[in-house]
Amino acid sequence: MKVAISPQVTALAMLADAIAGRRRGLPESWRKLVQEAVGPEGWEAALPLGAPGHSVAPDSIVPLTPLSETPVSSHVAWLRDVAPAVLKDDLDQAFGSAPVPKHWRRAVDQPRRWLHGYANAVDGVWSVTEPIWRRARPALEREVERVGSAVVRDSLDVLLGSLSERIVYTEGTLRISDLEPGSYDLGDRRLVLVPTLAGRDSVIVNLDHPDLVWIAYPLPGVENLWLRGAEGSTAELAAMLGEMRAGLLATLHAPTTMSKLAERAGTVPSAITYHCERLAAAGLIDRERKGREVWVSRTHRGDDLLELFDI
Repeated sequence: MKVAISPQVTALAMLADAIAGRRRGLPESWRKLVQEAVGPEGWEAALPLGAPGHSVAPDSIVPLTPLSETPVSSHVAWLRDVAPAVLKDDLDQAFGSAPVPKHWRRAVDQPRRWLHGYANAVDGVWSVTEPIWRRARPALEREVERVGSAVVRDSLDVLLGSLSERIVYTEGTLRISDLEPGSYDLGDRRLVLVPTLAGRDSVIVNLDHPDLVWIAYPLPGVENLWLRGAEGSTAELAAMLGEMRAGLLATLHAPTTMSKLAERAGTVPSAITYHCERLAAAGLIDRERKGREVWVSRTHRGDDLLELFDI
């Protein structure tokens, strides 16, 4: 047994919950952030992940084995560069001799469009998830130690039973609640556990690899990371910038409009204009007019400042 730290699997879990509609316990505040970060093409490409009554999907949704910590940027690059024929082969492998389900037909008919759209979706979700992923590093390392300790102590049954309420291990059989149930023999394949920053009911299983089976489950205590990520620990930063400006900077996980930024602050755009001007003057945010909207984004300097205050 092995533990794998895979940000690309976390990105998949976030997309399935926030975009595809397969709600698995992601807090509403985080769901909203992901939804705002993913554009129309990304929404279209991710929707098949949550088709009612279906859970089978092509390997292209996580094309790079989670055995190593592959950066999400590599996942995105793979999706944008891979030949459309690879996606078609993945779909054929996923569904075998059965017709490709209706919700995946668009990917069959327009593979390049789907691959680019899904790349945009993964890129968007990671733009808001990466900061909490960085903060989760100590908790992920503790989970690696927990699993290793259970293996050494021959406590496999206790370990597997603790991963999720949707997973039960008894008498050498692992039972996982799924929309499309079936029976599978692990054989000589290695079992890989993949902790994710997903909702409490999120479980993803991949049985297609010839050498391993991986199971993604929510990292224990992830709720505390969400709470901290959503609200931020901005007291010290507020002492420097002021409470309003610190709050605005902390909520800029991805580029957004002035109207949406004001909505998060519980006010109207005119009330935050001055504060945004001061943040821009300090080099912490950028503003750009697009049509009738002014878009606001955090600069690298703004990111570095938040990281300095561990926000």
